[in-house]
Amino acid sequence: MNSELIASTKKYCNSLTQYSRRKTREVYIGDVPLGGDNPIRVQSMTTVDTMDTMGSVEQTIRMVEAGCEYVRITAPSLKEAQNLAEIKKELRKRGYNVPLVADIHFTPNAAELAAKIVEKVRVNPGNYADKKKFEQIEYTDDTYQAELDRIREKFTPLVEICKEHGTAMRIGTNHGSLSDRIMSRYGDTPLGMVESALEFLRICEDLEYYDIVLSMKASNTQVMVQAYRLLVNKLEEEGLQPYPLHLGVTEAGEGEDGRIKSAVGIGTLLEDGLGDTVRVSLTEEPEFEAPVAQTMVDRYIDRADHQSIAPIENNPLDPFKYERRDSREVANIGGQNVPRVITDLSGIALDNYKDLKAIGHFYLPEPDKWRMNDLGADYIYSGGKPVPFMLPNGLKEIIDYDVWLNHADQVNKIPLLNADQYQGKSSKHAAVNFIAVDVADLNDAFLDTLKQDKTAVLLLETNNKHGLAEQRRAFMKLINANVTQPVIIKRDYSDLTEDQLQIYAATDIGGLLIDGLGDGVLLAHHWDEKLNKEEQLALVQNFNNTSFGILQAARTRMTKTEYISCPSCGRTLFDLQETTAMIRKRTDHLKGVKIGIMGCIVNGPGEMADADYGYVGSGKGKITLYKGQEVMKRGVPSEHAVDELIEIIREDGQWVEPELNHD
Repeated sequence: MNSELIASTKKYCNSLTQYSRRKTREVYIGDVPLGGDNPIRVQSMTTVDTMDTMGSVEQTIRMVEAGCEYVRITAPSLKEAQNLAEIKKELRKRGYNVPLVADIHFTPNAAELAAKIVEKVRVNPGNYADKKKFEQIEYTDDTYQAELDRIREKFTPLVEICKEHGTAMRIGTNHGSLSDRIMSRYGDTPLGMVESALEFLRICEDLEYYDIVLSMKASNTQVMVQAYRLLVNKLEEEGLQPYPLHLGVTEAGEGEDGRIKSAVGIGTLLEDGLGDTVRVSLTEEPEFEAPVAQTMVDRYIDRADHQSIAPIENNPLDPFKYERRDSREVANIGGQNVPRVITDLSGIALDNYKDLKAIGHFYLPEPDKWRMNDLGADYIYSGGKPVPFMLPNGLKEIIDYDVWLNHADQVNKIPLLNADQYQGKSSKHAAVNFIAVDVADLNDAFLDTLKQDKTAVLLLETNNKHGLAEQRRAFMKLINANVTQPVIIKRDYSDLTEDQLQIYAATDIGGLLIDGLGDGVLLAHHWDEKLNKEEQLALVQNFNNTSFGILQAARTRMTKTEYISCPSCGRTLFDLQETTAMIRKRTDHLKGVKIGIMGCIVNGPGEMADADYGYVGSGKGKITLYKGQEVMKRGVPSEHAVDELIEIIREDGQWVEPELNHD
């Protein structure tokens, strides 16, 4: 712990500037300990029907060989819980000693049986002892206590079995499945999520059972991060044990979107030293999840030896709620504007309108018009190579200051200055000037000059290995100095795989956006001269799309349809990957609409709490369709369900016809 003055009401990590992993209790899960001084563990969950013993065994082996250190298997009823013994027996016979985790919903008797067989059970406090009816209930203190006594009676047998058999337990709250009791008293809030877990945790501690892991999962990354932070704060406040944390974003989705969304939520917490095991939930085969999770946790193996960052004397941020930093509006940046995307094109000599297709701007020769898609960049940075043709109205160009000084068009081209140029030069753009700075540039003299300037936009850079923390400190300095100029977050990424780019950038920039910091993003990189122009433009497109994906995942700019799809498990009643792809094909033009795609009723209306519309398996070949939390149609044959879903969206006034593709 360093000397930072962090008020106890805001404290959730060891340090906001020095990387330091939170020290927790060590919990043994089989022979693989979690927390304490152990590495951050990676895990995933099977998707095969639990009654398919050999299928479950084969998939578990693939997961282990992909890097899973724990494997979770659903046990929705007694028969699946019993079959865990057969799965475990076959795995051990084949020489695989991976700890198994039983996933329990609704069925205490299945949990009690599973706890005698596997190394860990996961219970959801929202549905272990409660049936969710979406009712608002008025409680007195006495009636609320009576509910807690009822929970204790139902939950105590499982705790005693776990103690007897040396079985660990995860108390895993999900944002979308809070009980009616919690919702009635605390609402759909991070505090409600935390209290849901603490009700069960207090029983465990009363019974002197401490082999516990905690999680606070949500599909909304802001809610998820706030809940984990608040959980750590409340554990310390109540004098409870420092239990290890299982990190995950529920129903993150597939492909690029799933990776980015997972990294925004999980990575933000890892940056502050929180988290002891990670599960990335993708709508893909489970063996693809572990490498993504490993990419996340590997960044912190040697993070503690980063360049030092000055301590924070006054933290103006509330880590438990989202509040965007106040900034003045300069051009279309800051103020109430959505965060802007600046795409780096400085390494390419643009000479054709078609080159801008990579950043979402399309020139249509016949009508002689431009079209912009939902991922159309707001600005381009062309450095020392200004674009030689007229840009579309929705796109502005930034060039280096020395080049701008000698350019014929000093109105439509916007200069980028460094801190010395900004303070020493009198010739500037009349409306907007970008200033590249790092935290060292933010001295009192510079800030005093900046305060008076209504044209300045800061481009905040860092080369620190612990860059999120350094940039966050810079934002805090600006807030404390009452500097309201808008700030673009710039990070430089080079020589990375596609997964690494998405995960690193989503963590570093998404973590700031989650705290309300940042009015835009610029992902830069070193240009490889060996790449041809087509390869360079493909790279640019990847960076541009990643930027928009981060803003969407952090809930700060919604530019495309969001799919809240579960990662599939043994309960799933249809092919999730195929169905998600089919729904995406028909609806991915619905900008800002959120569609939940859930494999079964367990992950149904609760787990897709954020969704505008829902598609939920309710039986073999049968689908239940939702508008928000309301059931619109039950038992729809799966072959007609997508058409029926679209009709519900149409009747709700949210449907638009897809545009013809002119690409």
